[in-house]
Amino acid sequence: MTTSKISERFLVGGRRFDPESAAWVQELSPGSTNFENACRRLYTMLIRMARRETARRSPASRISGPELEDLAHQAAADALIRITRKIGEFRGDAQFKTWAFKFVILEVSTKVGRHFWRDPCVSLDKDDENRARAAVGDEPPDQVQALELQAALAHAIENALTEHQRRIFAAVAIDHIPMDALAARMGTNRNAIYKTMFDARRNIRIYLEANDFIT
Repeated sequence: MTTSKISERFLVGGRRFDPESAAWVQELSPGSTNFENACRRLYTMLIRMARRETARRSPASRISGPELEDLAHQAAADALIRITRKIGEFRGDAQFKTWAFKFVILEVSTKVGRHFWRDPCVSLDKDDENRARAAVGDEPPDQVQALELQAALAHAIENALTEHQRRIFAAVAIDHIPMDALAARMGTNRNAIYKTMFDARRNIRIYLEANDFIT
């Protein structure tokens, strides 16, 4: 594969890249004599990215210690495989490192989600009434208001949401299932979960306002 410089951009296989990205593309492309060395250097970069991402997600995922380190290595290794397979699809719209980081994010997200469903840490049998009372205090009037609002919220969930919205809302807002775990379980992504939650909260608020529960 030949490389030529054109106005500070490098042409590799008919595609133009910044100098660093061009070097990665050339070394990771099929037939490169430096492929193995490039993979070792790339893995070093990917494991740093994976460690940062798993550490960022650790409080929510409740994964720590050797298990967190193992997850980072798995994510880096799988990201490396995906990157080398898809190097021909990299068009240079962003720097190579930015493009590679997206693969790490995806692998970490998927593995955190799968971990949750293998060993769920969230209790799904919480007592909603006790949670409501604890949130507003122990005074009887507050308890009554909390229970009235709880009943209104339950009615809104049942009547103002679609079946899909109810499923997502209950999982995220009531059962506190991590979005990554839910996305992995449902075969979707965080953006889709966010969008559904946004629509569900909007519909619930409209319902509560229409029925004078909130203003």
